[in-house]
Amino acid sequence: MASPVIAVGGVAIDSAPVWLKEFAIRNFGTNDKSVLLSGIGVTLAVYALVVGLVSYRSLRAGISGVVLFVALGAAAAITRPGASAVNLVPSLVGGLVGVAALVLLVRAGTRTRTRPAPADRATPTSAEPVVNRWDRRAFLASGAGVAVLALAGGGIAKLLARRAGVEDSRAAVRLPAPASKATPLPAGTDLRLPGLTPFTTANADFYRVDTALIVPQVSTADWQLRVHGMVDHELNLDFDQLLRRPMVERDITLTCVSNEVGGRYAGSARWIGVPLRDLLEEAGVHSGSNQLVSRSADGWTAGSPVSVVMDGRDALLAVGMNGQPLPIEHGFPVRMIVPGLYGYVSATKWLVDLELTTFDAFDSYWTQRKWAPNGPIKTMARIDTPKPLSTSAKGTLAVAGVAWAQHRGIDKVEVRVDGGPWQQATLAAVPTKDTWRQWVWEWPATSGRHTLEARATDGTGAVQTEQRADPFPNGASGWHSVVVSVS
Repeated sequence: MASPVIAVGGVAIDSAPVWLKEFAIRNFGTNDKSVLLSGIGVTLAVYALVVGLVSYRSLRAGISGVVLFVALGAAAAITRPGASAVNLVPSLVGGLVGVAALVLLVRAGTRTRTRPAPADRATPTSAEPVVNRWDRRAFLASGAGVAVLALAGGGIAKLLARRAGVEDSRAAVRLPAPASKATPLPAGTDLRLPGLTPFTTANADFYRVDTALIVPQVSTADWQLRVHGMVDHELNLDFDQLLRRPMVERDITLTCVSNEVGGRYAGSARWIGVPLRDLLEEAGVHSGSNQLVSRSADGWTAGSPVSVVMDGRDALLAVGMNGQPLPIEHGFPVRMIVPGLYGYVSATKWLVDLELTTFDAFDSYWTQRKWAPNGPIKTMARIDTPKPLSTSAKGTLAVAGVAWAQHRGIDKVEVRVDGGPWQQATLAAVPTKDTWRQWVWEWPATSGRHTLEARATDGTGAVQTEQRADPFPNGASGWHSVVVSVS
């Protein structure tokens, strides 16, 4: 059960136009959710201030303001994917507590006292009531009490959430030995140059882009996978049953469709999981099905082409990442991995459902928002070093970076200086065509201000296009360039 703030935030994410989402990802990166929640917090603080001022004159109007907020939170909660009546509980309880706190503070901040009738009146009258409109001491004391109770309640809630969390569940997972191990990394896979992205991305450094304001908490005991739709027979698996299936281990690079040219939303890891093709063949996919819809525990959906996940590539239901159970923020206990497809059409985290259907019958989350339905990853080269606007001494300077074209591979990377002739870079070794590839070019740098550009050629012979395109609707394109100074 998510709080009303989280529910409203989820509606805000789902309703935001594409340009606003791209602006948030581009400018705030993986902090976009924190910025959104902070903005909601500020908005609520202003709203609470307004409600408080209104309550000072009319308690009934103030209570109506609280009820309005509760109604908005409840409406947001009940309309979230997979919501039920229980999702209304946080809003309703929060509303009751809010009304009680408001009444307490207003009554504490206002005090009624009486005074004698004026002595010069001819006829004595009873004492006349007078309202002291602001009792600061009583208000501050009551406010402090409410704050203490709120903090205590928040602490208890966090403690309960921690106890009910999935850290213990994750810690108890023992990854099975894979039936098919990953190809050993060839010598020279990682050039280990200063400033160059490592070949394998540490779990803590792996990018995270998704729509979840709070990370779904799914324990292995609660996890179930349903495979259904256009199949001969439905499959239902629990986590232990999944772990008993033959596992494969593979090095695979993932890329987010929101990645700008030269962006950092790409990472490579060693994954262990169940081959998706084997599972679908066991279910018996109908010939008319062309879309595999994967659903997350929080209701998010992705649509993958059936022809791609069944073509023999290492599409996985991953349970491990770099030798450890999946990190919770990266999809524990199970997520999808499909080499060669952007994550928005393939890399579903917190996976709980696979449905065989058609593209005509169903639009997944991002397809509903007019992103392209297929999402093959575009060929890209990125310059990691030297950094943009850096200054280096003249002489031989290593220009290095990574390039990717998952499931096609990288055959060549070229660099040029100030629009001059293209120079071929030296490529590092790679274990498979499903990973990115490091490269380096030794530049005889001369004094001055220079523009460096890089382009890649994939395993099909196609050269990375110069044409610039934004991420929407099917991924960014263009040559990455950096401007540097040499002295």
